[in-house]
Amino acid sequence: MRLAARIRPLAFSLAATLALPPAASAAEEQKAVVVADGRKVSIEYTLSFDDGTQPETNVGEEPIVFEQGKHEILPALETALAGMKVSETKKVTLEPAKGYGEPDPRLLQEVDVAQIPEGARVAGTQLTAEDEQGNQRPVRVHEVRKDKIVVDLNHPLAGKTLHFDVKVLKIE
Repeated sequence: MRLAARIRPLAFSLAATLALPPAASAAEEQKAVVVADGRKVSIEYTLSFDDGTQPETNVGEEPIVFEQGKHEILPALETALAGMKVSETKKVTLEPAKGYGEPDPRLLQEVDVAQIPEGARVAGTQLTAEDEQGNQRPVRVHEVRKDKIVVDLNHPLAGKTLHFDVKVLKIE
């Protein structure tokens, strides 16, 4: 019996030194998860151009939520975000070829003046065009002539280098 009594305290002391570290908090576990295909990702971002203008931001507003790998955002931006963790920030620059491409001159089309609302017959005016299936796309008045108006069907960001400041807010 005395031998058993001696072994018990030794085993207890050994177990105490091998104790597992405390479990990670939910916040710590969230930070360990990275942006990867199939994950639902929430981000905030600010978009700027070479001249420093910032045409878009959602900082302080609703985050952009997308599924990584589904190309719901620009594929090159999606690639740049891969491997990021919650609260991580990154600056991403996309040349036009990786963003919305170069402007295509074939997408400048003449339309009758009557197709453009009178108040929008000014170069630079942004409009929304709708096709027969109800699909909408942004268009811009490129040039106003006496009997025709030239509209630009290129994406408004075509030809621009895009600078994104991105912060990952959540990964599911």
